[in-house]
Amino acid sequence: MLVTTDFSLETVHFRREWHTPESIGHRCLARGLSDLAAMGAQPLAAFLSLALPLELTQSRRRQPAWRERFFKGFLALAGKYRVPLAGGDTAQSPRLTLPSKSTGLAFADIVLVGSAPRNRALLRSGAKAGDRIYVTGHLGGAAAELAQLVASPLRFLKCTSSVAGNPNPHPHLFPEPRLAVGAWLLKNRRVTAVIDISDGLSTDLDHLCEESALAAMVDASSVPIHPLALAPNKHRSQKPLDLALHGGEDYELLFTAPPHVKIPRRIAGVPIACIGEMRRYSSRAPRMLLREHDGEQPLHAAGWEHYR
Repeated sequence: MLVTTDFSLETVHFRREWHTPESIGHRCLARGLSDLAAMGAQPLAAFLSLALPLELTQSRRRQPAWRERFFKGFLALAGKYRVPLAGGDTAQSPRLTLPSKSTGLAFADIVLVGSAPRNRALLRSGAKAGDRIYVTGHLGGAAAELAQLVASPLRFLKCTSSVAGNPNPHPHLFPEPRLAVGAWLLKNRRVTAVIDISDGLSTDLDHLCEESALAAMVDASSVPIHPLALAPNKHRSQKPLDLALHGGEDYELLFTAPPHVKIPRRIAGVPIACIGEMRRYSSRAPRMLLREHDGEQPLHAAGWEHYR
């Protein structure tokens, strides 16, 4: 049995003036499902604790309440992956007096239970020196869409679901957990370590290096960058590569495998890219390096970290 838990906190993980309730509900569940995907687990049940101010539980002008729209997004993703909402708790959040209004904040805590064959769950700690480093999908899209959202939130008020037929049109608002890829990696037993990229490639690779007591080299030219990150945008200053390395919330999988193991270019329809290799760690050298056209430079963990 595998258990994971994750907070979704207003003003930290979402803002009501930026995100639709459907997106917030979807993202709340996707965060936990991505953790299970990184362990190769089969989801069994979800438990949700939700604290809301009174006004978010009430409908207005014949419009569904914020709470109902939250559950619409949550349950749509739960239904897609056949994850029953098995229980949880609800509470009224305390009111806060802000400069412009008096209100309460919304808080959600998701607990997910999954299963994997005994002693076979995918871990972060099994990488070996010489292993190749792989990532799923494309990176930087979530950070790029967030920049658009911050600049023009009104453009996204109608984003209440992912667009059918497009593999990932809204990587920040409606991220797609890679459960099928994780299940394939577990079944085929070809990988040595796995982690999901929730805090940014640089930060999560650093976590994997630490757990495996190794160093890593990333080839900048091999990092798959999301089209949204590559598109020109006057509202952001980061380069596309920086968004891919440090942006976070892509919820893709980062994994390692021995060099003799052949990893398909696509798994469960998701593109796979080899972006570097694991190396032996020395305290006299940086834990992570980034190889660019002018040589190798230190790669610092610059993704998301609480309390930093």
